[in-house]
Amino acid sequence: MDPPPSKDGPDGSSIRPVSSLLAKFENLNKTGDAQNGPPPSPMTPAPKPERLRDPSPSIPREPPAVPKTRPKEKLDVSNVKPPPAPISPRPVHPPSLMVEPPHSPSPPKRGGLDIAVGERPHFLNTDSLVKPSSPATTPRQFKIPSRPHTPVLEPRRSPRLTPSQPPSPPPPRRSAELRRERENKAVPPPINRSEKPLIPSRASHLVDSSQALDLKNRFADKVSPFSSPPSSNGTPEEEDVPPMLPTRPRPQPEMLRRSQTFHMGFEPPPVHPTIANRRRDMDDLNGIARSPITPQITGEQRPALPARPLSIIEHARGANAPMAPPPRPPRPGAITYSQESGPASALPQKRVVSTPTTQQPPPPTRTGHGRSMTVDRTSTRIPSEFRTPATPISRVAEDRSAGGLIGGPSNGDASASLTTTLFPDPSSTNRSKPYITKGVHEIPTKYDSRVFDVCGELACTTGIYTRAWSVLDGGLLMSLAMGEGIRGTSVAFRPEADVGEEGKRVWIGNNFGELMEADIGTQSIINRKPNAHGRHEIIKIYRHFRELWTLDESGTLHVWGPDENGVPSLLNGPTSSFRVPKGHTFSMVVGNELWYATGNQIRVFLPTIEGKDQFQVLIRPLCQDGAGEVTSGTLLTTDADKVFFGHGDGKVSIYSRKDYSCLAVMNISLYKINTIAGVGHYMWAGYNTGRICVYDMGQTPWAVKKEWQAHDNPIVKLIADRSSFYKLDRYQVVSLGADNMLRTWDGLLQEDWLGSEMKRKDEEYCSFQKLKVLVLTWNAGASTPNSLRYSDSDASFFQNLLQDSGSPDILVFGFQELVDLEDKRATAKRFLKPKKKEGSDQERMSHQYRDWRDFLVRTLDDYMPGDLYHLLHTAPLVGLFTCIFVKADLRDRISNLSSAEVKRGLGGLHGNKGAIVVRFMVDDTSMCFINCHLAAGQSSAMQRHNDIAAILEAPIFPGERDQATRIDSYVGGGDGTLILDHEMCLINGDLNYRIDTMSRDTVVAAIKSGNLSKLLERDQLLVARRRNPGFKLRAFDEMPITFAPTYKYDVGTDNYDSSEKKRSPAWCDRLLYRGRDRIEQLDYVRHEVRVSDHRPVSGRFKFRVKRIDPKKRAMAWMECQQQWEDLRAKEADDEKLYYLTRMIGYDTATARRLVSERSSRRRDNRSPSRNKD
Repeated sequence: MDPPPSKDGPDGSSIRPVSSLLAKFENLNKTGDAQNGPPPSPMTPAPKPERLRDPSPSIPREPPAVPKTRPKEKLDVSNVKPPPAPISPRPVHPPSLMVEPPHSPSPPKRGGLDIAVGERPHFLNTDSLVKPSSPATTPRQFKIPSRPHTPVLEPRRSPRLTPSQPPSPPPPRRSAELRRERENKAVPPPINRSEKPLIPSRASHLVDSSQALDLKNRFADKVSPFSSPPSSNGTPEEEDVPPMLPTRPRPQPEMLRRSQTFHMGFEPPPVHPTIANRRRDMDDLNGIARSPITPQITGEQRPALPARPLSIIEHARGANAPMAPPPRPPRPGAITYSQESGPASALPQKRVVSTPTTQQPPPPTRTGHGRSMTVDRTSTRIPSEFRTPATPISRVAEDRSAGGLIGGPSNGDASASLTTTLFPDPSSTNRSKPYITKGVHEIPTKYDSRVFDVCGELACTTGIYTRAWSVLDGGLLMSLAMGEGIRGTSVAFRPEADVGEEGKRVWIGNNFGELMEADIGTQSIINRKPNAHGRHEIIKIYRHFRELWTLDESGTLHVWGPDENGVPSLLNGPTSSFRVPKGHTFSMVVGNELWYATGNQIRVFLPTIEGKDQFQVLIRPLCQDGAGEVTSGTLLTTDADKVFFGHGDGKVSIYSRKDYSCLAVMNISLYKINTIAGVGHYMWAGYNTGRICVYDMGQTPWAVKKEWQAHDNPIVKLIADRSSFYKLDRYQVVSLGADNMLRTWDGLLQEDWLGSEMKRKDEEYCSFQKLKVLVLTWNAGASTPNSLRYSDSDASFFQNLLQDSGSPDILVFGFQELVDLEDKRATAKRFLKPKKKEGSDQERMSHQYRDWRDFLVRTLDDYMPGDLYHLLHTAPLVGLFTCIFVKADLRDRISNLSSAEVKRGLGGLHGNKGAIVVRFMVDDTSMCFINCHLAAGQSSAMQRHNDIAAILEAPIFPGERDQATRIDSYVGGGDGTLILDHEMCLINGDLNYRIDTMSRDTVVAAIKSGNLSKLLERDQLLVARRRNPGFKLRAFDEMPITFAPTYKYDVGTDNYDSSEKKRSPAWCDRLLYRGRDRIEQLDYVRHEVRVSDHRPVSGRFKFRVKRIDPKKRAMAWMECQQQWEDLRAKEADDEKLYYLTRMIGYDTATARRLVSERSSRRRDNRSPSRNKD
């Protein structure tokens, strides 16, 4: 008797050991045992549902009759007639089955229906058999293995389903029947059951292509009832059948490329699922799941194409359904994809043709991480593409030569060597805003808009409204409300058959997956495509010649090709559709390719209308470990072979379009790069700060050519309008900020070019003279001139300084702490006492400043008798004091004298920290002297950075209104309101920058040993200049320091601070200058004055000042205008050709003809004025 049902499996299947089952199989043919055995039980151990009950037995050794119908929704083969006399007293599953190992080909059975026992369902029902050509689906993901040479089902065989429970024992089979089959068929060598078949040895591997072709033709007339494609048009009529569990649809027959299966002999019993899972994992680790190429006897070199790419849209499951786990190893008898089936396998497969949405849904995409590199976010296993690839490097090289996939470049340690740590040079930055000279400069959108597009005269934004404006006059041309809860998420101007009609209609994608086409002229929606992307938000609309590509958040990419009218239309469905990974951060069209970024990884796809090319271009994604998330990208018309990507950590990566290698990674900012745009030779970048920077990439490191505050809020997007030159005869760049403002900028930077060219020609219309300048900075520590009398060396300090200066033309004395800032009572009195009314300097100046001013005047009279100096200006500020003297013959050449103060103490309310700024012009050269005292403290470096930034960026002077004077006497596009607008700037003062990461004793020891270089490497100011691109003093130069730190000494001694605080020595007292090759520093020395805890520092300079000849300047200006017009015409022709060939799609000859015709109409009206746009 059989054991009670409780010892069987939960579904009634036997869980006896395999050895006992095999013994029963061998005794099946013994008549005596069958007769003497107990009669079979007529009842099953437990009642089953109607659809799961065992069928009635059929005649032994006869093939089961396949029903004429089968439901679409079922791939389960569970209805086969059982053998007549099972040995077991309890009913077994009726069909004649063959025990097969998971990695061996199954032997063909004469007339029998072979079921893969190892993974067959736990019930068989003849009613569930379906017609051969009907598709099937299942809620359980049917796992398609991706190992090569997977055996194909014998005709009329049933595919096996993935087991969810332990397998049932195989049905009995008579040994005589097996012997007859062995005598008629070739038997392979016996299989050692003790060995673990991790690496299968398939008979099909040893069959040449001609034999495979012969077998394929032999079985051509026998089609498996479960191998019909889901979209087959030849599906027979279906009959009414009971509803079944859905299974996954079968793939297209023309897409099946698995090698043929040859069933030879009896195979081992099935393997337990846990063991099968382990083998599957081992196969994945060994690269078997990625379909490595197996050498062929024919000697043909096959491209290393793994599994089919995930290029077909997955409609069979819900959008939010989790992705299936990685595929299991291939099973005998299962129909799977392969690249090596049939004679066509010798040719490299470019790409599996994508299935349009109008066809029946294709099979669900496998998550075995094939070519499309889709990341299974629900799986904890590492995708095989992100492990060590099974394909060797030599194979990748062969793939390239064969026209297959191109392997991505190595992204290991090489990325570190490509990174440029130096930040762009800001010394020649222009700060003027490049306003467009024709049309309105800004357009308020008046609603929360984050997406826009521009085409010539028209700009269109979308959000809760979709609005279009004219950038010439700012007029509102269209306004459409999207509806409650609906917002536009993407917008693009539709291509037109005639380039002159461009810009009349726009496509709008919303957050519900709907596409709409709006006509700007009629302000109406003329076409719409509901559920074009299901219910997924459409995040991007790209233009590719006459096509539009739409992308949604789920990774569905539709290609909308032109219709019979030559334009894409929503009246028809998408021409082709593809699947890309989720997690989109940025993407753009590069030539015919789509460069698609998820995080910091970049993948390259090749969408086409026909769907004949390989969709996935690279095997591995492009990735630089040192770069952050990709946020933006652009191309340069002047360097078409490079692709530029902006990253969230302020880096820009540069890739080659030829071999997809990373050429460089540039550090350009500490802020997130929101958007970049290539404009001519330069790159424009928009930041969260609302600033736009223009970078000149002609040098390494790059140079910051221009920087200005474009918006009050973060920059959302920058668009360089390629059509503007052709349509408006100007190059416009449009920016959208989070302040909901559209602003239009001059992409050619005309004013910048003219100013730079005039300065380059200044030798032609200017005469120059060198002036000698002496600058002294000293933190006097509340000392007075009388304090110098107590020491001979101190008393002779100013005498020696002046006599060794070489009779300078300009003397600048900058003092700090002329009053005791440690005196809390005096400080409170100065802070709370109301200011005196305006009066003379003598009335407003306290006695400390007057004493020092009078002392300096007497000293010049006593020790510089041969030269007559005039006191040009004095300015005090709570301890700060600036005193400037000039020679008498220079006084009449000075004009535009003014001074200002910037308070930084107590949040800008108190002048104990801050700066005194004095500016004037000598002839036609502007000069600015800054005496500053920054925040103190070892750990206050950031506060000092903020202090100097506030000082340099404060608009403290009246602006110059004359445009010619701005160009001639100021730099950086400034008007003189800022310090950095002046041609020559010199900063002196107690900057308070310290030495980091070193103890006081270590610093003192290094000073005594003369190892100053060790200390300078950790100087906060020098470190910030190297590492902080936003540090404002990077625009200034400093002569190399060769003297010991000037702070902090015990007063009256040469000993560094020995007080209770024991402050570490530092170079607090500095001199820095900015002159663009017009300033030369002769020396940089400290002086031994012991009356203060600081040592004074002085420097001698030569300033090269100019005087302009008005007539020569006018001639130079005319020459610059003519050069600008010529340069602009050439730039216009290049941009027009780029627009017509790269954007519209005309050939070069047609594009040149159109440009010539359009230029001829404008040539007579072109003005030579430099203001001409």
